[in-house]
Amino acid sequence: MRFDWTKARAFLATVEEGSLSAAARALGVAQPTLGRQVEALERELDTVLFERIGKRLVLTPSGLDLLEHVRSMAEAAQRVALTASGHSQTLDGPIRISAGEAVCAYVLPKVLERLRSAHPGIEITLIATGQQSDLQMREADIAIRNVAPTQNDLIAKRTPDRPAGLYATRSYLEGIDGDMARADFIGFDTSAAMAVALTERGFPIEKSQFRILSEAHLVQWALVKAGLGVGVMMCEVGDADPEIARVAPAFTVPVPMWLLAHREVKTSRRVRVVYDLLAEALSG
Repeated sequence: MRFDWTKARAFLATVEEGSLSAAARALGVAQPTLGRQVEALERELDTVLFERIGKRLVLTPSGLDLLEHVRSMAEAAQRVALTASGHSQTLDGPIRISAGEAVCAYVLPKVLERLRSAHPGIEITLIATGQQSDLQMREADIAIRNVAPTQNDLIAKRTPDRPAGLYATRSYLEGIDGDMARADFIGFDTSAAMAVALTERGFPIEKSQFRILSEAHLVQWALVKAGLGVGVMMCEVGDADPEIARVAPAFTVPVPMWLLAHREVKTSRRVRVVYDLLAEALSG
């Protein structure tokens, strides 16, 4: 076999990123280098893979036929990398943990303090995101999610739910005389569903009361602390802030939590140590 994976990878990146410049940035190479790799692949295969339409690159029928096979190669390469890293018994080195912003900012610091004290050679990267990192594509080694996993090749541990409540500054609540019909709410783009859920739980509010929306939970919490309205936060965070008051103290929402790792990566000593420590801390 003389097929060059480097050239195939350049082709795949160009398709996925939409341009040579974006593909070069994604792969960390110079654009002329990546362009030569794609051209070399076309020469070796004796076919044209892209057509230029204006400033865009468009796949030819031959390129489209090749794309499915190259994607299969990329998936196989990812599985090889997972298997190789999964058999690593080296404790020192990097590890990537993906979790929501509030979990990264308020739940994990104490856990990471223990981890750093016990294993200072482990280099930690926190990916604070509301999106689900793809463990199979190595976007993270371990993930903490609020929804049950759907992929069969993941090791999953359900940790205890963490209650969340509604919070606002004491001065804000005084300003509206505690009348929630006058309150502005801060939430996500899914606020319509949240308004329905709150109403069903005996806390009736209107969708129109969600005056400020942000997909960044820490931004929401900063707005709550700035006195701009009512927002949701884990009770362990909200109750600990002396300037913040719980709205409707009897009202809480359980936040489910799952700890995940790819089954092949779980055989890595480093991942196993961090996974077990997180499982213990989140279950305590």
